[in-house]
Amino acid sequence: METKIESRVGTIASSSERIYTFISNFNNFKQFIPADKVKDFEATNDNCKFSVTGIGKVGLQIIEREPFKTIKVTGDGMANHKFVFWIQLMPKGDNDTHIKLTIKADINVMMKMMVEKPLQNFLDKLVDAMEKMQF
Repeated sequence: METKIESRVGTIASSSERIYTFISNFNNFKQFIPADKVKDFEATNDNCKFSVTGIGKVGLQIIEREPFKTIKVTGDGMANHKFVFWIQLMPKGDNDTHIKLTIKADINVMMKMMVEKPLQNFLDKLVDAMEKMQF
């Protein structure tokens, strides 16, 4: 069953170009991940791998970039967990950009009940962290 989980819409006091340039490189992604939950973080521009407490190894790969608007990510080497995660940037002014994060995943009904709320919280916390960043 396909499940879609969306973050709240956040506001970042920076241009969509500066934000996009920063977040479209996985080398910068570590700053958004809670250090107490993640270990062994490795990254290149397009891929990252890390271990999450209670989940195990996670790999991510950027599969699409639309400059200053969208970045799409999927699991890398995670055959049992098919999903797409994307970041949308909506410029509202020179130093005013709205951001929204979305996950679409094939999740069975039982798993959905267990993961939907934690994934929603995760997306909202990422938005919180991005709103505090100086891009």
